[in-house]
Amino acid sequence: MARIAWADKHCHPQGMTVSPPIDDARARFLLRAIHDAAIAASQPARLMRGHVPPAPAGRCVVIGAGKASAAMASALDAALLERWGPGVPVSGVVATRHGHGAGLPSGRIAVVEAGHPVPDQHSLAAAQAIVAALHGLTADDLVIALISGGGSACMEWPVDGLDLAGLQALTRAMLESGAGIAEINTVRRHLSRVKGGRLAALATPARVLTLVISDVPGDDPAAVASGPTLADGTTPADALAIIARYRLPVPAPVLAALRQAGPVVAGAGETRVIASPRRALEAAVAQARALGLNPLVLGDTLEGEARELGRAMAGIARSAQAWGDPVRAPAVILSGGETTVTLVGGPIGRGGRNCEFALALALALDGLPGVWALAADSDGIDGSEDAAGAFVAPDTLARARAAGLGAGEALAGHDSYSFFAALGDLLITGPTHTNVNDIRLVLVT
Repeated sequence: MARIAWADKHCHPQGMTVSPPIDDARARFLLRAIHDAAIAASQPARLMRGHVPPAPAGRCVVIGAGKASAAMASALDAALLERWGPGVPVSGVVATRHGHGAGLPSGRIAVVEAGHPVPDQHSLAAAQAIVAALHGLTADDLVIALISGGGSACMEWPVDGLDLAGLQALTRAMLESGAGIAEINTVRRHLSRVKGGRLAALATPARVLTLVISDVPGDDPAAVASGPTLADGTTPADALAIIARYRLPVPAPVLAALRQAGPVVAGAGETRVIASPRRALEAAVAQARALGLNPLVLGDTLEGEARELGRAMAGIARSAQAWGDPVRAPAVILSGGETTVTLVGGPIGRGGRNCEFALALALALDGLPGVWALAADSDGIDGSEDAAGAFVAPDTLARARAAGLGAGEALAGHDSYSFFAALGDLLITGPTHTNVNDIRLVLVT
């Protein structure tokens, strides 16, 4: 088995020191340490103090939506008390995914837990409570919007003609269609009363500060949670084209109204992206270097089918190990972004995009010695399962065969969660209180 040098000879002129061979436990430790560094760098509790604005002459209303919104609200409330003292009235409400508000200190900002990835009745209640919180504002007031990925489902109030059942059917159809996240959010924002800048418009004439934890490729703040306080420039015609392309189930009266709708004009305000996939990967790179690994970042905006990306990254790992190209081992290959899983055929098993990526990677590596991997969703939930993602080891396929598991069959049936659960290779973190999209790591020794 390959040996790994933990020291960098550029830092140690005497030459590189060689550690004992990498074993499975050490490889998993390295992958988890790099993953955890990315998560730690994206925590609201670490970031929020640097983004407290001057106190308003009037009151401060905090709104928000997303998987990180409860943690953002808790951190912001503490930072506001520290900076402003108790004299400024602070209130508001944020919406997060079920289970993502647990264990956080309660404060002056209410938290509503709601459905994700499919909206539920709590999602509607959250949107209505947020809209109510914006009533009666003046130019002396300040609205702070805390936006993170997942907010599209956690907070929703559809347009007339689209009820909750219809919204849920539409959401499921979009998620299963293979449409990209930008396409899905375009449809969402034009069929909603609270997205695409509409909350900022409702907050007028108050000043609006939007703090964003980005989970989208390119970190466009208007794309996160479908931009409740930020219009993004898409049009109703764009939404209609996507609906037609994927044959999405939108009621005819809603389509007719959409054809006559005009663009959304958002209220003026300031926007800051306080955490993002790129910054998370930068923290992961720093940790990898500290562990003596050569990092190679493929980018933070990778999209496409999860299984195809798994095969592609397996090819890069093979080249790195055999030829030292495009990176010399010992190395870790990193990527971020949001892949898709197009569900075809049936029956459909259990699994999110990171587990599907990991299973495709394992099949493509075919037991290649000296290569391990970890793919995980930074929010701690891969799709709708309780795992963040999964580990891949050189013996993954061998252990599967010994257990009577068919890796190819599991991939064909989108049953990657069940496959890795049977091997004990799921990564279970629980909600991480942040959301900077997927973190994929391939360790090459």
